[in-house]
Amino acid sequence: MQAQQVRDGFVELYGTEPEGVWAAPGRVNLIGEHTDYNDGFVMPFALPHTAVAAVARRTDGVLRLHSADVEGGVVELRLDDLAPDSDRNWTAYPSGVVWALCEAGHPVTGADIHLASTVPAGAGLSSSAALEVVVALALNDLYELGLKGWQLARLCQRAENVYVGAPVGIMDQTASACCEEGHALFLDTRDLSQKQIPFDLAAEGMRLLVVDTQVKHSHSEGEYGKRRAGCERGAALLGVDALRDVPYAELDAALERLGDDEEAVRLVRHIVTEDERVEKVVALLESGDTRAIGPVLIAGHASLRDDFRISCPELDLVVDTALASGALGARMTGGGFGGSAIVLAEAADVDTITKAVEEAFAAADFTAPRVFEAVPSAGARRLS
Repeated sequence: MQAQQVRDGFVELYGTEPEGVWAAPGRVNLIGEHTDYNDGFVMPFALPHTAVAAVARRTDGVLRLHSADVEGGVVELRLDDLAPDSDRNWTAYPSGVVWALCEAGHPVTGADIHLASTVPAGAGLSSSAALEVVVALALNDLYELGLKGWQLARLCQRAENVYVGAPVGIMDQTASACCEEGHALFLDTRDLSQKQIPFDLAAEGMRLLVVDTQVKHSHSEGEYGKRRAGCERGAALLGVDALRDVPYAELDAALERLGDDEEAVRLVRHIVTEDERVEKVVALLESGDTRAIGPVLIAGHASLRDDFRISCPELDLVVDTALASGALGARMTGGGFGGSAIVLAEAADVDTITKAVEEAFAAADFTAPRVFEAVPSAGARRLS
């Protein structure tokens, strides 16, 4: 239905049929938070929520953009005028991808694009990466560029880092481009090696809920960048290329070397223990002991809250309430300072936990959360 609506919207806007329709999903990160820009391990999976794009090529160096989700008409840009920091609107994400493709020497000569997305914006579910990846995939197909999913992810990351100005890692774009239905993606962000891990909770009588706190965040703002700079400083103090290079078995010795540098100690401890948590979850899933990942998720939230300090009262309330109501595990997910939490639960407990979280938010006078089930879904693909 969404694909047909986007196709119809394209025809209405541009007066002709698109050459195709593509989709790229948002993602939930099961475990591995803020490790991606430290060359570490992550484990996201794709959501059924997608950004959908109807696209046609142009040959005149013009890029026309429209979103069904944003008020306003068609935005027209010239490819020759695209430059980093030139756009602070939603159009920076798709136009940044076009800029990155052109900068890399790919023969893109323009496009008409109409977009619509069901990925909640500002919820820590990679709505921006979905926009980037769907545009990149469409242009890759139409211009026959021959780029693989991981290569598209790299270009999209460059668009967001340089053109948009958000210092994000590679996880979100790779998840959107490369995830497979029914699986979580074990990704080494240093070399982009990937392993698809079967993740079918329903078959085992469990569910994974996403609780969108409705607290918005933006990666372009300062706190995310401060954490990244702090991690880079910690790596420099320890004499390693990235914090991924600090072995878990040597963490205590590394922290001693940092002395009374409290910030560096906290950031280093989170990253090194989080990489260990990712590897632990992979091992548990591969051994079939899925319920045992619950305590690992809980430990991940404590580390993000206490060491990385990127949680917020709403996220903590979700986790605390869910656990008190019988959840197997829960943690915040995404960049932090708002966004969403995930809750691992027995299927029979979902309604009880959902009701408890909603009542806790009402009692705290917080905006009502949005709760939905996260089902591991397909990555970016052509729809028609």
